[in-house]
Amino acid sequence: MSDEKVEVHPATTDRWDDVATLLGAGNTKQHCWCTYFRMSSGDYSRSSDEEREQLLRDLTGRRPTPGLVAYAGGEPVGWIGLGPRADLERLHRSRTIPKIDDRPVWSVVCFLVRPGHRRRGIAHTLLAAAVDHARAEGACGLEGYPADPDGGRLDNTFAYFGTVGLFESVGFRRVRPTGSRTSGRTRWVVRLDLDSD
Repeated sequence: MSDEKVEVHPATTDRWDDVATLLGAGNTKQHCWCTYFRMSSGDYSRSSDEEREQLLRDLTGRRPTPGLVAYAGGEPVGWIGLGPRADLERLHRSRTIPKIDDRPVWSVVCFLVRPGHRRRGIAHTLLAAAVDHARAEGACGLEGYPADPDGGRLDNTFAYFGTVGLFESVGFRRVRPTGSRTSGRTRWVVRLDLDSD
């Protein structure tokens, strides 16, 4: 953990430029724009980079916001994507990430921490802020779908969903393994109940 002060704010329309700095950066011509779970598989495959960007931009103008932005020294350094599971189209039909019950929980679907700011506790700060944010928005619980690195490390390419240890560090519990594996590692459904604190 760094001593650098990190602030986290909802990704609202007035913070769009910071969201775009985080999610639109890099050399690839295609960006997810944190829409992979927000669209059906077919719609996502057919969508352009510009359409995914516009979708996320539109979502920053609604409530609940589609994510939170972390700042260090006034600079955007991290993102966490989340929202009501019911609003995440790809999860509706997912065979690999099972619905545990009918509770209207929220889901954490992605983390991004900019190079040069990793391994400083920013993902932990984002997740803790997501718990507070979901609770303030009236969510009854929060889920995640992280990998269990089983004592190893995940390549940053595959770490966008977080690790079990990260989620457990803020109070999530393992519910059951998913049918999905990443780099040979099991991914879990983890949950934190917010209405029984």
